[in-house]
Amino acid sequence: MAEGGGAAERTVEVPPPETESIVWSEDKGRFETPDGEAFLQYRLLDGHGSGASPAAAVMDMVHTYVPRSKRGQGLAARLCDAAFAHASARGMRVLPTCSYISDTYLPRNPALKEPVYKDQEPHPKPISM
Repeated sequence: MAEGGGAAERTVEVPPPETESIVWSEDKGRFETPDGEAFLQYRLLDGHGSGASPAAAVMDMVHTYVPRSKRGQGLAARLCDAAFAHASARGMRVLPTCSYISDTYLPRNPALKEPVYKDQEPHPKPISM
């Protein structure tokens, strides 16, 4: 604190509220910001069991979108974090169809490669609705 002149003032930039949480919209098949502007779109696929063991569903992460006005805040990575945590908690495998996930997010997060669907595995099929 400065003497005689009162308290020193500091300006702290607070991120907008929509960047503070990621919402799972199961009905839309996506993870998104509360305003829905930034999102990670996914679809569920059948992982095909081999033999007697049933296969877990596969989460095909199809597309990640962050509008220009929200870029540079780490939203794409946070959307991916939420989707990978969701898949992991449910024992799902991940198919990173989205180029951001396969080319940027996974190389930056090598510990998350374990649940990723491998090229040599039989290709999963969409789950019937």
